[in-house]
Amino acid sequence: MNANPTTRLKIRFDKLRDEGRAALVTFLTAGDPDYATSLKILKQLPTAGADVIEFGMPFTDPMADGPAIQASSQRALKAGQNMIKTLQMVRDFRAGDHDTPIVLMGYYNPIYCYGVDRFLADALEAGVDGLIVVDLPPETDDELCLPALDAGINFIRLATPTTDDKRLPAVLANTSGFVYYVSIAGITGAGAPDTEKVKVQVERIKAKTDLPIAVGFGVRTPDQAQAIAAIADGVVVGSALVNLIRDGIEVDAAADSISANVTGLVSDLAEGIRAAGSGN
Repeated sequence: MNANPTTRLKIRFDKLRDEGRAALVTFLTAGDPDYATSLKILKQLPTAGADVIEFGMPFTDPMADGPAIQASSQRALKAGQNMIKTLQMVRDFRAGDHDTPIVLMGYYNPIYCYGVDRFLADALEAGVDGLIVVDLPPETDDELCLPALDAGINFIRLATPTTDDKRLPAVLANTSGFVYYVSIAGITGAGAPDTEKVKVQVERIKAKTDLPIAVGFGVRTPDQAQAIAAIADGVVVGSALVNLIRDGIEVDAAADSISANVTGLVSDLAEGIRAAGSGN
């Protein structure tokens, strides 16, 4: 049985289901390229069309991420980003937006160093709705997953093309909020999803859970987002947005210009998703 209490994530996905469309889930690394620019972009994402925001917790060794997101973590860390500042950015965002769900995504080490109990208390107070911690398998649920659920924070698990029917029940057991389906084997930003293969896997997972399924890894364009939106409950886009920040830095663009480029792509992606309607 999946715990799925009434959180911002459940409210948002229920609303979108009633509207007959998938969610646009956007990923950015907190503090990339600096606190002020990152916060500016974060605040503008919902207006641009983001339904759910994944906020990366910068880490020195993001092993599941491709070069783009690895580089974004390095930029953020170089600019002084840390867990305290990441949670403060969530508070700053919540001062003007109470409804958009925020999911912190990353690795266990920064949470462990911060202290699990302290982290969960501070994350809840800041307005965090969910966690994706990619290096904690179900066998370690006592470490963070179950305490997070007890605190009222959704714990989102990843399923991949290699998650077979024997492994899937363990992945789903304590998952809440939504299930993140990784559309390609490998690191973030590598390759493009095969829509037909993704459809088969989404249907297989849906047969085992009532939770929404969001699909990510490799989605870069509005056309790709539209195709995935027709078969899933959510479309996750990260590397394409992070690359726009990198591109802006390389030409020494102003923060307003970088933000406009990111939110411009978000708007285009949202339009593609709305064009798909819902295949659910």
